[in-house]
Amino acid sequence: MGPIQSFDDVIDMVRRRAMAILVVTFLGGCAALFLAASQVHRYQSIEVIQIERPRIAGELVPSTVEGSSARRLQLVQQQLTTRGVMLEIIDKFGLFSDLPALRPSEKVNLLREATQISGVAAAREGFADDGTISVLTITVELPSPELAQLVAREFSARTIELYAARRIDEAQQTLDFLTNQEDQISGQVRTLEAEIAAYRATHEIALPGTLDMRRTQIATLSSAILDIDREKIAVQRQIDQLDHTTARQTTVNRELAALEGQLASLDAQRNLLSQQADRLAATIETSPEVERRLSAFERDLEQLQSQLAVIAARRAEAQVGLRLETQRQSERLIVIEPAALADYPVTPSRKRTVILGVMASFMLGLGVAFLMDLRRPVIRSSDQMTREVGLTPVIAVPDVAVYPGRPGRLARWKAALRGKVAVGTDPGGREGRA
Repeated sequence: MGPIQSFDDVIDMVRRRAMAILVVTFLGGCAALFLAASQVHRYQSIEVIQIERPRIAGELVPSTVEGSSARRLQLVQQQLTTRGVMLEIIDKFGLFSDLPALRPSEKVNLLREATQISGVAAAREGFADDGTISVLTITVELPSPELAQLVAREFSARTIELYAARRIDEAQQTLDFLTNQEDQISGQVRTLEAEIAAYRATHEIALPGTLDMRRTQIATLSSAILDIDREKIAVQRQIDQLDHTTARQTTVNRELAALEGQLASLDAQRNLLSQQADRLAATIETSPEVERRLSAFERDLEQLQSQLAVIAARRAEAQVGLRLETQRQSERLIVIEPAALADYPVTPSRKRTVILGVMASFMLGLGVAFLMDLRRPVIRSSDQMTREVGLTPVIAVPDVAVYPGRPGRLARWKAALRGKVAVGTDPGGREGRA
């Protein structure tokens, strides 16, 4: 047998349990009022940063900074949310100064919860996702709109600074690496050239550029030796043609001595030229082992020079890339929507909290009244008697509350809240209904 079967039963239940409903509603309203009074409004400030593409086409001047902007921004965000950076921002703006009992770690956690950095991916080119971010949004919620604006701008400025510094650092590291490699290979080239020169000097090998000159000198010396040989033959013929029978012996001896002296001078000249020709020939004559060693030297030197040329070209590109980064001509962050002062808090209003609390308390009071009636499922009206048993009662006696004398308005209200009818007694002892 259920206590509530019609709308009249609901009205009767509310009339009988009005006191309980009012008590629950009053207590719930007080709780909602206390909650609304203790609620701290939070204001939200948003700053939007756009990732601008390089001003100069990458095909003309390629950048030396590789990697997606999403990954780089993720690293920047991790640097921003470190304990040291958070404490710097807290000390700079005096955040949470009204909560002196908080430890530094708790303040850091509160600021991390109040700050949100999110990015929007750029439109894809084709089917591949290159990890490019087009817009970065920094949202800060704090109890003061001024503090929320200042902190949002601070995070934005630090993000732009760290992003640019990271790109410059990557470009500088690339340039330093290529410069170091160029210096190392240049040193190896100089060392190898010194080894080749020492090897040539040790084996008396002419340099490749002087080989033709040496051969020309040898040919010249050979021609001079031939001329000397011709002169020697001519002098020897003169000696053989001397007439020892008709000429005087003294004259013959004098001419013979002169010719023999000229012949000796020619011999000395020929020997000197022959020695010089032999020395020059020795400098261009090498053994197979020496040739193999020289070929190995030349191959190594050519490889090092090729590597040096490639690294020099890349170092020049790295210098241009670093200049682009320092002059902010490459990919960079710009603020397209500065953080503004919030006009309204993002937390619910206190009035709304109180109204919702009172409404919820009233509904809870109705539930408590229903449970109270459900614990005592008795017949309380003639309509319930007719509906449940099928018998129509002849008379229905209400629940009365007796007051001495005629009950006043307050007494009637009290009786109504308890679900009774107020009646009073006259001075003669008779009861009368108010």
